[in-house]
Amino acid sequence: MTIPNTHDFDPTPSPALPEEAATRLSQVSTATLTSVLLKFGIRTPFMRRVHPIVKGRRLVGKAYTLRYIPLREDLDGPALEGRFDNLTNPQRIGVEHVGPGDVMVIDAREEVDAGTIGNILVTRMRVRGAAGIVTDGSFRDADGIAAVGLPAYSAGTHAATTVTLHHPVDVQRPVACGGVSVFPGDALVGDDDGVVVIPRHLVVDVAARAIEQERRERFILARISAGASIIGTYPPDADTLAAYEATRGPD
Repeated sequence: MTIPNTHDFDPTPSPALPEEAATRLSQVSTATLTSVLLKFGIRTPFMRRVHPIVKGRRLVGKAYTLRYIPLREDLDGPALEGRFDNLTNPQRIGVEHVGPGDVMVIDAREEVDAGTIGNILVTRMRVRGAAGIVTDGSFRDADGIAAVGLPAYSAGTHAATTVTLHHPVDVQRPVACGGVSVFPGDALVGDDDGVVVIPRHLVVDVAARAIEQERRERFILARISAGASIIGTYPPDADTLAAYEATRGPD
């Protein structure tokens, strides 16, 4: 069933990430990506205080955004009583529109004193093909969300339901999450350190440079492990770079 849109936002997911770039992003660390993004002038791509609820699950996907503002009792009375209109609630609209490769990014204003989403809605997103979920708030039903199997990142866990603190206002508009600006369609990469946001127009170039940087750093690490001094090796001088280039095969 497709939920009709009665709001002034368009809940349609963004186009898929380029396949080759997505594959490359799945092979590199968030640490590498922050270094590469710095070369493009992006200084704060890493979400603060956002961590995986289960380590070892890699996240790569495109942003599908959901924004919360603070609860207001005159607007949220029915929700506080457990009555939802699934046809007009932006959270529910978002859940029913995410598609393959989407990462739901929830702007919760870094408020952690209530859940932002629970395991039933996360299960629905998994069935729809979502690639993961990220919030700078808390998860409710954290064990249940972990069991769903999607990569999931949050700033905490809390048993209280969303409507005790948050009011959903729109989807697929720019949001802030963990102190980082996120636009619909931006790439998100997550590992055990946390989550990095890559502006959509930089995805192809960043992915290629990140692969090259990690290849070079493996060469440097091997030299350091074999007893080389960091002087001239890290960062590499002309001789080290020449030695590295001599070891490279075709791309």
